[in-house]
Amino acid sequence: MGAEIVNLFAKIDTGADYCLFERGFAEALLIDVERGTQLSFSTVAGQFRAYGHDLTMTVLGIEVHALVYFFEDPHITRNVLGRNGWLNRIRLGLVDHDSLVYLSAHDD
Repeated sequence: MGAEIVNLFAKIDTGADYCLFERGFAEALLIDVERGTQLSFSTVAGQFRAYGHDLTMTVLGIEVHALVYFFEDPHITRNVLGRNGWLNRIRLGLVDHDSLVYLSAHDD
């Protein structure tokens, strides 16, 4: 374990406390989902459980080590980059008028 890589598309969610990913991606990484740190979430869309695991993510060339969560329910098909684990480790600039996004590691 440790050398597995998966590619996925995720949305930036400034309202999400944590990074949350589909269970199938954990399985592709050979992660036993339920062995992680369990956390219950309550949102306007309902309640769900997810399990946290430490891993390294690379997003647009920026590598971060973070605790991320994988959904317990295999039917949830959402991937989000949230505040803890991603947004708090990068610098993000948006220029809506010009349709530009600026991204760098927090320490750059």
